[in-house]
Amino acid sequence: MNIDRFRARLAAGESQPLDWWHLCRERIAVREPEVQAWEVLAPRTPEPPAAGLLRGVPVGLKDIIETRDLPTAWGTGGYLGTPGSLVDAALVTLLEQQGALIMGKTVTTELAYFTPGKTRNPHDLTRTPGGSSSGSAAAVAAGMVPLAFGTQTAGSIIRPASYCGVFGFKPTFDAVSLAGIKSFAPSLDTLGWFANHIEDICTTFSALTRAPAIDALPSLDGVRVGVRSLPSDRVLDADVQRALARTRIRLERLGANVVPLPLDERFAALVEYQKEVMAYEAAQTLASEHRQHADSMGPRLVALIEEGQTLPYARYRQAQQAAIELRQVLSRGFVDAVDVILAASAQGVAPEGLQATGDPLFCRAWTLLGVPCLNLPLGRGHQGLPVGVQLIGERFQDDRLLAIARTLMGGGSG
Repeated sequence: MNIDRFRARLAAGESQPLDWWHLCRERIAVREPEVQAWEVLAPRTPEPPAAGLLRGVPVGLKDIIETRDLPTAWGTGGYLGTPGSLVDAALVTLLEQQGALIMGKTVTTELAYFTPGKTRNPHDLTRTPGGSSSGSAAAVAAGMVPLAFGTQTAGSIIRPASYCGVFGFKPTFDAVSLAGIKSFAPSLDTLGWFANHIEDICTTFSALTRAPAIDALPSLDGVRVGVRSLPSDRVLDADVQRALARTRIRLERLGANVVPLPLDERFAALVEYQKEVMAYEAAQTLASEHRQHADSMGPRLVALIEEGQTLPYARYRQAQQAAIELRQVLSRGFVDAVDVILAASAQGVAPEGLQATGDPLFCRAWTLLGVPCLNLPLGRGHQGLPVGVQLIGERFQDDRLLAIARTLMGGGSG
């Protein structure tokens, strides 16, 4: 079942607006005890929505997204928390205006950094689901909701989507409002979402942005795809290399022109620049939390904040200026050379263990550049674990990126 099919069933009188909700609650009762994707569930059945592109669609919200009717703890394990906010996050209102049903809050890492929560990967309960949007990715992968929301500051949409085998979309920076969502690094934080169907990623983008419906293209003839992961000097696991190769073959069979993407040597510095921007801004954004609760915080979060406190403004300015310049360089590349970029989502499959959430290395540069990124769950690695690849588009060409992805997913088996 996807969102468009459910809407068609509602229009035909074959389903009722709360049917999907009840199916999801049944699924949660089965899978939640082992996956542990939820921080809190809605205590009661909602009123049936009357209309909207997302009418009757149950959704999960990362537990840094504020709500009036549900508590928020920001993944802190109790040292911070509120029983309810004065107002809903803008996202919550936009979703409800489109008829969506808030199923509950999903588990996040501590303040959306690296200290993991309780969530496990639905494909292997001994492995991480990724982070920081751990619960949202796992809830969708386990079939507990068709749609869930998270945020990305480094790799917190794309990486867990790859590990959990779902679509994960990080739109262009600032394309969707973050009002009412806990900030970590304001020039990087981006709202995104997870789904099991590319059609649902597209419908949700239209619902939240009022963009026209995004359909598949007639073909990929003439579409230019550049192949380039950042950083380019790190060796990818064999599973990821195979997934990229298979995706390239699939694109070429559908008519796309796939070519290596040359980027000048300045792009190699973007990963370190992203780390510096994140540390500098987190030290400011989380200054109050650090002053009051440093003894309760995870050591990696404390270390990042304290690193940011010592980072010179001149270094932060240099990183931001480099990002501005390289966005312009990349924009010229999207005009002259490629329409989308094919890249690795992560270095390999979900790592074993639940004490960490994996490395966002292959997402950091793209997040700093502010471009839209989409994880495609097209591969399987060792032990049948999911392996994703990402398609990347030009800023504010999200609809073009999604149309190409929808065409790719609908054409051939690769």
